[in-house]
Amino acid sequence: MSPSEKILERLVSFPTISRDSNAELINYLRDYLAEFGIDSFLVSNDENTKFNLYAVIGPDGPGGVLLSGHTDVVPIEGQDWTVAPFCASRQGGRIYGRGTTDMKGFIACVLAMVPRAVAAKLAEPIHLVFSYDEEIGCIGIRGMLDVLEVKQVKPSYCIVGEPTSMQIGIAHKGKIGMTCRCHGASAHSALTTEGLNAIYLACDMIVEIRNLHNELSSASLHKEFGVPHSTLHVGTIEGGTALNIIPNYCEFKFEIRNIEADNAGLLLKRLQNSARTMARRYRNKFEASDICIEVFNQYPALQIEQDAEILGFVGDLLDNNEIIGIDFGTEAGMISSRLSIPAVVCGPGSMDQGHKPDEFILRSELERCDTFLSRLVHRLSQ
Repeated sequence: MSPSEKILERLVSFPTISRDSNAELINYLRDYLAEFGIDSFLVSNDENTKFNLYAVIGPDGPGGVLLSGHTDVVPIEGQDWTVAPFCASRQGGRIYGRGTTDMKGFIACVLAMVPRAVAAKLAEPIHLVFSYDEEIGCIGIRGMLDVLEVKQVKPSYCIVGEPTSMQIGIAHKGKIGMTCRCHGASAHSALTTEGLNAIYLACDMIVEIRNLHNELSSASLHKEFGVPHSTLHVGTIEGGTALNIIPNYCEFKFEIRNIEADNAGLLLKRLQNSARTMARRYRNKFEASDICIEVFNQYPALQIEQDAEILGFVGDLLDNNEIIGIDFGTEAGMISSRLSIPAVVCGPGSMDQGHKPDEFILRSELERCDTFLSRLVHRLSQ
């Protein structure tokens, strides 16, 4: 069993579902790093139940590489697992368990690299950031980035180890998550002209959202993505209390996932203008008529140019330097924009196995990542 496989087995045993604390896993990481003389500091949430960890291997100062990964995993409820989700198990060339691919496999490889990095007497530092609550919208890392901005931490490059089958992800979409609140006026359902149906307001607004989605889908295509354009999607809707009451309130949640070329703020503003226009149509008769859109989460898109220096740097550490776009969001866009450093996404495993029952990672993927990080240590010690 390789060191990274052994460490992965330990990491999977911590059930760090986003709704729960990651404190035990973070304590394990701190203790592990301390064994090699590496200090770390934590940035917690307001409740002091979840933690980001930051550490540096090698010399102080600018330069080097930031390696970033999230410690939380998605839930297992409603999934038909045939293996124990929080007990890593080996079957052939696979290691099963929640988080093996997304993304404790990468973290395990990083930890397995630590002894080599310490012994190598690095000329440039390796920065480590392990975050919480990435799975619910890149929430946790924001507090860590606040601290790193103040400390003026400035590595040359960042590698976020989300599963890409060790290909180089140069682009991913940004996201805005929103709640649309629709206010009408109640009345008996037999007296439809005396009320304003909030569910109808919501439906009209959803038509606006669909129209904008269709407009974007016929615009210029970005073939690096599986879905080659920005998208809009309505995920949940709630409204009404009884069949014989015209509902005075309805709300739904929706999202924009935008390529970097599309300004998500302008798309949101367009929808907000439509919402205000729609609500004003009924104000003369129904004073309470209103449609408001509230943002509850957002993170930026990532786009690295194909001639960027970081691609040559990372490509030299791989057996191939194939570049890809990524349909799912990551912390790379936020790290790149907040710290003003180029970032790519590159890690073991495939998201084809992520978020599913019987999640697994190929042992060969861990081996490839181990080799990649070993070459990184050699490069930074030259």
